[in-house]
Amino acid sequence: MAATPTTPSTASASRKKSVGAMLKRDFIKYKGIYALAIPVLAYFILFKYVPLYGITIAFKNYVPTKGIFGSQWVGFEHFMRFFKSVYFKRTICNTLLISIYDVTFGFPAPIIFALLLNEVKNSVFKRTIQTITYLPHFISTVVIAGMIIDFTSQNGLINNIIALFGFERSDMLMRPELFRTIHIGSGIWQGVGWGSIIYLSALSSIDQEQYEAAYIDGANRWQQAWSITIPGIMPTITILFILKIGGLMSVGSEKILLLYSPVTYETADVISTFIYRKGLLDMDYSFSTAVGLFNSVINIILLTIANTLSRKVNETSLW
Repeated sequence: MAATPTTPSTASASRKKSVGAMLKRDFIKYKGIYALAIPVLAYFILFKYVPLYGITIAFKNYVPTKGIFGSQWVGFEHFMRFFKSVYFKRTICNTLLISIYDVTFGFPAPIIFALLLNEVKNSVFKRTIQTITYLPHFISTVVIAGMIIDFTSQNGLINNIIALFGFERSDMLMRPELFRTIHIGSGIWQGVGWGSIIYLSALSSIDQEQYEAAYIDGANRWQQAWSITIPGIMPTITILFILKIGGLMSVGSEKILLLYSPVTYETADVISTFIYRKGLLDMDYSFSTAVGLFNSVINIILLTIANTLSRKVNETSLW
């Protein structure tokens, strides 16, 4: 008797049935673990996905009394307003420059610090340095901003040091050309210790026998670091770099809002602070939502490009 031929649709249905049965068995077997995931899923659904309907404000003339669905649909009008605005070039340039400076100087800082700390053999000294460098991370942004304002004032610590070398005192936060330097420098100081934790963890997973073999072969500490340590943590560096590129247009507004003033808008005003002023101070909700949506779309594009290039170059990627 001839065997019944298996059609593609029959094979597909069989696979789906098999997968369904497997998932059902998995749910029954690990029902306790799946139950633990329910609060997490509920959190993301309620606070991350449900509010996404608010994006439609960007395409409407939102009036709070009419609500989102009752407001007039205007399409891309608010996006065009932003593109034609006199502030478009300034906010984009400032956001990109601060982000590029942060990637250039801020991203390598915890890597270098972790590599240096990894070379310290005295455990007491190493723990002390770690504790001291971790502390700024736990200081609130408001306190950090207050410290920066005090240190950079005319009678502050930094100006006192400058005066010792015969230079003139100045209110540094009132000088637009210094704002980015102060912002990036204070960010490195605040995050270098905390950011090094993940790299120290990656360093601890490197097989120590590789160092012993390199030492026997006559490799010095620098050669060992270049040939073993850095390649060992390169996947971690790559993943964090991709995430950093994905947030290239997302310069935080909190510290800038606390430090900048109309005098320094020229170099300090970024997209997030522009959204704050337009959305909360001017109450132009639709326009600020459109700017924020534009910013998010650019970040997604940058993340996708960085991930694709990374996957092609060194086969390490987020997806």
